[in-house]
Amino acid sequence: MRLDKYLKVSRIIKRRTVANEACDSGHVKVNGKIARASAEIKIGDIIEVSFGEKTNSFQVLDINEYANKENAGLMFKQI
Repeated sequence: MRLDKYLKVSRIIKRRTVANEACDSGHVKVNGKIARASAEIKIGDIIEVSFGEKTNSFQVLDINEYANKENAGLMFKQI
């Protein structure tokens, strides 16, 4: 799954366009490397999202094409 779509489906970032812009501006890293929005995400990857002074890290636990509000939180674990 593409990184920008994963960020949106898992509800880490609310909108896919915002996720795409965050990736393009270098605010998102996958496994320690700056990632583009088109990067492929696999189970076990570590995603770091930086906005301002705050950096959040997430480990990918599951990949679903669609997720409702209840299942979205099960797709990742915050580190």
